[in-house]
Amino acid sequence: MPGMSSGLRTNNQLIVSAFHHQLLNQGLIILFVLLILTVLWSYLRLHFLQQTSPSTQEALGLHREFIARRVLRIGFGLLWIFDGILQAQSSMPLGMPSQVLQPAAQNSPIWVQHLVHFVSTIWSYHPLLVPASVVWIQVGIGLWLLSASRGIWSRYAAITSTVWGALVWALGESFGGIFSRGQSWTFGLPGAALLYCIAGVLIALPENFWHNIPLRRFGYLLGRNLGSAVLQVLGLFFIAMATLQAWPGRGSWNGSPHNGHPGGPIYLMLTQMAHTPQPHFLSSTLASFQGFDANHAWEINLFVVIALSLIGLTLWIQPPKFNRPALVGAVVLCIATWISIQDLGFLGGTGTDPNSMIPTILLLVTGYLGISKSATLSDTSTTGIATATASNSTTPDTSYSHSSISTRLKGRILADPSYARRTLGSIGALCIILIGAVPGVAAASNPNANPIVAQAINGAPQPVSSPAPAFDLIDQNGRSVSLASLRGKTIALTFLDDVCVTTCPLIAQEFRLADQEIGTLSRKVVLIAINSNPRFITINYLEAFDQQEQLTTIPNWLFLTGRSMKQLDSAWKDYGDLVQYLPGGSMVDHSEIADIIGPQGRIRYIINTDPGPGTRVFASSFSNQLANLLEKVANRK
Repeated sequence: MPGMSSGLRTNNQLIVSAFHHQLLNQGLIILFVLLILTVLWSYLRLHFLQQTSPSTQEALGLHREFIARRVLRIGFGLLWIFDGILQAQSSMPLGMPSQVLQPAAQNSPIWVQHLVHFVSTIWSYHPLLVPASVVWIQVGIGLWLLSASRGIWSRYAAITSTVWGALVWALGESFGGIFSRGQSWTFGLPGAALLYCIAGVLIALPENFWHNIPLRRFGYLLGRNLGSAVLQVLGLFFIAMATLQAWPGRGSWNGSPHNGHPGGPIYLMLTQMAHTPQPHFLSSTLASFQGFDANHAWEINLFVVIALSLIGLTLWIQPPKFNRPALVGAVVLCIATWISIQDLGFLGGTGTDPNSMIPTILLLVTGYLGISKSATLSDTSTTGIATATASNSTTPDTSYSHSSISTRLKGRILADPSYARRTLGSIGALCIILIGAVPGVAAASNPNANPIVAQAINGAPQPVSSPAPAFDLIDQNGRSVSLASLRGKTIALTFLDDVCVTTCPLIAQEFRLADQEIGTLSRKVVLIAINSNPRFITINYLEAFDQQEQLTTIPNWLFLTGRSMKQLDSAWKDYGDLVQYLPGGSMVDHSEIADIIGPQGRIRYIINTDPGPGTRVFASSFSNQLANLLEKVANRK
């Protein structure tokens, strides 16, 4: 995927420090919002909640969330928060495209790679705001799930979790690898984020679906109730994964490479995981299992196939005596796979989630609790008590349309004391999501890379205030050009070798991009390159360079040279351009700098024009930096 990388190391201190500073700034805004909500909560509790009698609160509290739903909601809420914290790791701003997104898509169809390339480019162009937005979105979703235990807010939180999980699954996990070759259940198929989506759908269902009501009442034929249906779907999933694991062409029966046979996917996966920074006890466990797999891959795969098949059949049939053993076996198999093959999933500095086994376990436990009669926390009698108590309370009549907002709010809170807590918690979580998402979306819509990428490689622009040295040269068309003749114009002046085929064309393209970015301001700006080749100084070489780099269509572009070497040499010395032939005389070495000259003829900034890695990210970042400086100097009063 060319052009995706910024060319920087993931531990670049400027980017990492700016990323953490961005998180801190947004965190302070979030803290302020939460402080306001806390004050509001104190006010509501003081003026409304104390008016609810203890007996009313106790009776209302009996009508609680079904425990299976609670486990699912809290479990995935904590997972989202954990994933958000992982996104705040120092390596995420620069390492996400090249170390997470690209490897996940490398064996996928070309259309999947195009989608991932699109996301990776956005991430690489904006390594501060986009990663920070992901942090706060995921933390906000997690807090929303935790704070909204029931009601409409809880369903909105679940829907948001589902939508974001689908985006992560498609764009961040390359559809979980379902279109990739060699993927299997042991590696995380069908993707952790898809399991987050399934959980979100279950939480978003109407709450009466969770109270051991037969699904056939709602026209569904799968399972006796929702918990049973969840287990049956998981059973089908395990059977499908067993079939995929047993498929001969996928290489799962192979161990270490030998006699020209490629190594099995588990062995190769463990080889890759061995390079992940991690505690010694984990690396030693990984190494031991890799050694065992090298010699017993066939037996290991046979065990996994049989275990997945038996667990899947049991979950599908659900014989009462075997439900619990099947659950225990599935949980043990998931944990063993999570530790010995997936290597916990989140280690190494670029892990984004704990992979698929923990979400799978949560879904298994949810399904089991859903078929357990003892897990029901509300029944007909308690619901009746709650309803009767609420109706006999001193709740004001809110049915008439002319009641004030305060009266209606008081009635709503007295009818359900947890309403205020759930509402304020949901508003706080939604604010966290928006504080992260809005700047991230705005950044993603900007086609120009953040200037900080160029600064991380070349350093920040150096502000100065000194008279620009005078020059009197000729342009690519043979016309005389002097500094005095450009008075009133903002100038970006650099030095290029007119026969260079390496860095100079890249710098020229960056100047062309900058001219496009400033738009109509280009009428007040002149882009100048002075020839830095002492051998080829005639204008025909300048013309050839301009045609080659498509600069002939830029009206404010000037490529200057001297009528004699004396004129050129004077310009080089005055502007500090050091020109010399490299050993062998095949190439010219010259300084890579640019001066930003204001309309009054004074140098305002000096910037390094080294094109660095020559990536599209860097080119866009540098051109954006140059455009910003030109706009700043041109608009300076």
